[in-house]
Amino acid sequence: MTTYLIILAILTAMELAYFRIADRFNIIDKPNQRSSHKQITLRGGGIIFYFGALLYFIHSGGIYPWFFAGLTIVAVTSFTDDVHSLSPKLRLVLQILAMLLMTKDLGILSWNEIWLVAIVIFVCTGITNVYNFMDGINGITGGYSLVVLAALAYTNVKIVPQFIDQHLIYVTMIAVAVFCFFNFRKKAKCFAGDVGSVSIAFIIVFILCKLCLATKDVSWLMFLIVYGVDGVMTILHRIQLKEKLSEAHRKHAFQIMANELRIPHVVVSIIYMVLQAAACAWLIACPGYVTLICCGILLVAAYLIFMKKFYHLHEETLRKTITK
Repeated sequence: MTTYLIILAILTAMELAYFRIADRFNIIDKPNQRSSHKQITLRGGGIIFYFGALLYFIHSGGIYPWFFAGLTIVAVTSFTDDVHSLSPKLRLVLQILAMLLMTKDLGILSWNEIWLVAIVIFVCTGITNVYNFMDGINGITGGYSLVVLAALAYTNVKIVPQFIDQHLIYVTMIAVAVFCFFNFRKKAKCFAGDVGSVSIAFIIVFILCKLCLATKDVSWLMFLIVYGVDGVMTILHRIQLKEKLSEAHRKHAFQIMANELRIPHVVVSIIYMVLQAAACAWLIACPGYVTLICCGILLVAAYLIFMKKFYHLHEETLRKTITK
């Protein structure tokens, strides 16, 4: 407990130091017509997730070095992109390289299992980018990540003991809690930035992969099903509309809640947290693919009903914007 309190103090000091650096070098997020916020806010506060992993890596004596190397690549790439936009193709190539390094610590990097390596890299890269797309309102990345990490911590103790070093989960939770203190509020002190959303996604997919490989069961991906359904369904919707997927938008269900329905950001974030917590509890109580499929069907149905009822409000907003 003393060690965790020291880590909490160090990470808080690091976050405050970053705020001064971001303010000094004007690392900010300016609102635009596609934003869900209205004030200029410091960007990149989610760099604390990487700092948390760094403290864990040092304190553990270098456990999971290939994972940490991959995390460093995506963190540096994403932070650079926060400061100065990079080519989407370059970001993707570096993400794939990072995932490849991660597979070494997953114990699957082998020519004999190259098909498995390819699948893991494809799925994990997709999850990471969906996680990044879902970042956009106060509290959603931090709050949602805390729920997922809590479910993973419980599973690591009670369901599948020690599939990963528990200290990695706890230190990551501390880092997320520090970020939430400054972001999970009506007027956020900082946003996660790509460095935050991509880094925490990378950490979570590594932990989830360890769990899936330890149990030979991918139904544990249900721990991310709320983000998964909103993210994938929105991508399919945008493909149907023939939109360029790399362009910013406000078509996610959570964005329509926050922007068109005027539901406070914190309330929307709590809704997503509660939904994911319920999904995690359901899977823990009734593990298996039947639960995953049933939950997926329910969430897809809820998404379709929500969009049928409220998506027209987004179209009306777009028309007003064009008219102006």
